[in-house]
Amino acid sequence: MAAAQGRLSDGAGGMDEPKEAGGTTGPGDTPPLPFLAAVDALRGARLRPQVEVEPTPAPKRLAPYAYALEAAVVDGEEDLADGRLVLLHDPAGHDAWRGTFRLVTLVRAELEPEMAADPLLPDVCWSWLTGALTARGLAFGEPSGTVTRASSHYFGGLSERPAASQIEIRASWTPREGLGGVPDTATHLVAWCDLLAQVAGLPPTAPGDASVVTLPQRRGPQSR
Repeated sequence: MAAAQGRLSDGAGGMDEPKEAGGTTGPGDTPPLPFLAAVDALRGARLRPQVEVEPTPAPKRLAPYAYALEAAVVDGEEDLADGRLVLLHDPAGHDAWRGTFRLVTLVRAELEPEMAADPLLPDVCWSWLTGALTARGLAFGEPSGTVTRASSHYFGGLSERPAASQIEIRASWTPREGLGGVPDTATHLVAWCDLLAQVAGLPPTAPGDASVVTLPQRRGPQSR
């Protein structure tokens, strides 16, 4: 199993914002100790071997400090699902977060068109997120997000390609802060990787790890 790695930035923002490489400084000072401890925990997390984690520049503007990871669920040379996880920190606190930390995620995977048409799909996918956190015994608050399904149909010179459907989960939640005001970010990362693996169609790592429904077989692996 590989330890998680990532990159620090002096700010963070929406998942679609331009991203810039950053250092370990915030608004003119050294990052606060709770943020550094939370980042250290993320870096030391031990993850299931099918999930490859790589550093990515953090987006900006939503918080003074941020740390970002991107990951893919890999089967040989094929990607089954991918996503990004950003840890935000505002030492002054944030009314909407009801805390000083926030986790923001984007998860994507390709699906069979028949699955994308299932009216229960959004509810099931959202339950995968909350179920992954609960199954790891994590306390969290103020969850919010969207589940989006999109279909692509090809015409003309591309007409030989089969129709493709994708599920996308965008979400954020506030991790409960523990001793010294530091949340258990390592376990949140493990739970997030459980979500990635479930979206990719992999079985849970151990009995009882997943307490939510499983959808039928997903579309085959995608070339990297």
